[in-house]
Amino acid sequence: MQAYGIPLRYYVDSIRICCFVQGRDSIWRKHVLQTDEADPQWKRMMQVLGLEVIHALSPQAKGKIERPYGWMHDRIVRNCALENIDSIEGGRAVLREELNRYNNHQVHSTTGEIPSIRFARALKDGNSLFRPFALPKPYTSPKDVFCLRERRLANAYHRISLFGREIQVRKVLLHEEVELHLIPNQDNGILDIRIWCKNQILQFITLSLEGMRVHS
Repeated sequence: MQAYGIPLRYYVDSIRICCFVQGRDSIWRKHVLQTDEADPQWKRMMQVLGLEVIHALSPQAKGKIERPYGWMHDRIVRNCALENIDSIEGGRAVLREELNRYNNHQVHSTTGEIPSIRFARALKDGNSLFRPFALPKPYTSPKDVFCLRERRLANAYHRISLFGREIQVRKVLLHEEVELHLIPNQDNGILDIRIWCKNQILQFITLSLEGMRVHS
């Protein structure tokens, strides 16, 4: 999004990162939340950016996406077999070559144009629904947008609990709710935490990822 802009809406299927489905995503016998009453982390990020999310109810509903995906999948598998590639890194190289060819060299069978050229012309002529990326207020960093979100209530000692660890939070009142923006860094094994309250950032800290269960 920072490189190409923000689209008008996302058309996605009902995969777990995009949609909560009661009975499939809950392990509890007594269901408290029904379908779509809980927003996954990805959907929360879309809402922060003002993006509409539409869910396809079947693979057939996304035919324009599924057909080229299947076609490209077959090409990648065949190319890997022809070139005796049997590693993930080798497969990724083939994928990058296919994406470059599809986007920048191949004439699309429906539009009769090369996709990258068509997209660039649409941007130039103002015929695109993409808009430039801009930080939504009151956020001060892209980390406040592209992150995992949790909410906590401060106790009488101005502390909150996260994954079994207590965190001292300055300038927060008893039982006041704060929003935590979590940015995990798997390579360095750390978790950056930006703490917000009433549209103001209170503090940011860095903790070790060890023992923390960070997921979407």
